[in-house]
Parts: sequence; structure tokens; C-alpha cells
Amino acid sequence: MRSSIKKRFTAKRLALMAVFVALSYVVSFLEIPLPLFGASFLKLDFGNLFILLISFLLGPLEGVLVCLLKEGLRCITSSSLCAGELANFLITSSYLLLPSVLYQYRRTLKTVIWTLSVSCLIATGTALIANRFIIFPVYAYLFGGSIFGMTVAEAFSAFWLAVVFFNLMKTVAVGVLTMLLYKRLSNFLKKLKI
Repeated sequence: MRSSIKKRFTAKRLALMAVFVALSYVVSFLEIPLPLFGASFLKLDFGNLFILLISFLLGPLEGVLVCLLKEGLRCITSSSLCAGELANFLITSSYLLLPSVLYQYRRTLKTVIWTLSVSCLIATGTALIANRFIIFPVYAYLFGGSIFGMTVAEAFSAFWLAVVFFNLMKTVAVGVLTMLLYKRLSNFLKKLKI
């Protein structure tokens, strides 16, 4: 057990994880507003690209740890009692687990494509639950009991479709970018013996 932990968390691997935490954190601030169905709060960023890449490169545990550290850093400057960061951690973890676990056993493009496709749906379902029970209630609390003048249930009823479309778009975009970048990055890291 101890030797497998030492193999998993070598200095090189920890340094690579730290680089991916930093990249994910910085890129997460480059947000593109996507006001779908009047939901002006939806903003697309590609910080999760680096989390998904590290999950394929090193494994699911490393991906979850990078995600946790990135969201922990975002919590420091959060104005939402870390509700968005907690929700993003849950959504991203649900997105990366299936493809990165199965990829450890079957390293084929077919495996990547179908597991990412299924994970897009899993993450979108997780996003619906996280928005309904974490994000919307916290934002209602922060803004005096309502969101855009609506109760939590009314706001969720008004915006759930936007949440679905947004998360499908985000997960598909991150998945496609990951597939485009993974092989080049993997070959580079093999040369570095990581």
C-alpha cells in the first residue's frame, strides 16, 4: 500500500499536478458569458480541461485532487460562501471519474468517446441537483431570500433548461479539447518519464 502511494505521488507527478492546478485555476477566470434562456449567471470557462487531462494522464484520484485544490483556491476569493466551488467540484468529479477509471484498463479512442459521452450526461444530472440544492439556495440566502425576485423553486423551474444546455455544451467542449490535446501531451510526458 505504502509503496503504491510512493509510486503515485513522486516528486515529478506532484509537480505536474501542481502545474495543472495552477493552469486550471488561472484559466477558470477567463469566463465567456452564455446567457441561455435569460440565465445571465451562466459563464463558460475551460479550467476543467486541465483537470480532465490530468485524470487521463495520471489517474482519477489525481484528477479529483487537482479539482479539489483548484476549487479550494477559488474558495479564497469566493463571494458565494463557496457554493459555486462546491457544486463545481461535485460536477467535475462526476464528469471525470468514469472515463479516467475505464481508461486505466482500456486505452482506446472508442473507450474515451463513449465514456465521455456518458459522463456528459452524468455531469449534467449532477449539475441539476447541485443547482437546485446548493447554488440556488445559497444565492437566495445571499440576496435576501430570492433569486431575480423568485423563490428557489421558482428560479430553478425557470432556469433548469438553461442549466442542462449549458452543462452539456461545457462538458462536450471540454471533452473534445481533451481528445485533441491528450496524445500530444502524453507523448511529451513520456519523454520526460513522468
